[in-house]
Amino acid sequence: MLKESKAFTGYSVDNLAKAKTFYKDILGLDVVELDMGLLKLALAGGSKVIIYPKPNHVPATFTVLNFPVKDVEATVDWLTSKGVAFEQYDAPIKTDKKGICRNDRGPAIAWFKDPSGNILSILEEM
Repeated sequence: MLKESKAFTGYSVDNLAKAKTFYKDILGLDVVELDMGLLKLALAGGSKVIIYPKPNHVPATFTVLNFPVKDVEATVDWLTSKGVAFEQYDAPIKTDKKGICRNDRGPAIAWFKDPSGNILSILEEM
């Protein structure tokens, strides 16, 4: 029954206006304001994400949204030029000075946070 459902995901933020600016103006995504004070991100391939305000928001401690890209380094440079700061990890995952994890076990990947502290990533398409 659910196999045919067009599922979507969602997560909270503490400030909807800041989220809208970040996702639309910094990341360049299509952002639609919905009734009830929600934002919808319309992603490539028809995927959707609902972002909702939550007064007692606590940022996710895991990656909530992954963006596969052709070139992680070029995308890191582009986002950095727009003011995005990339996370630095030393263990168990190690990132370089740009915040990119490059290892033999998977694609190059870099993590950053939205204004509410939710973790997002860009990872090299395989």
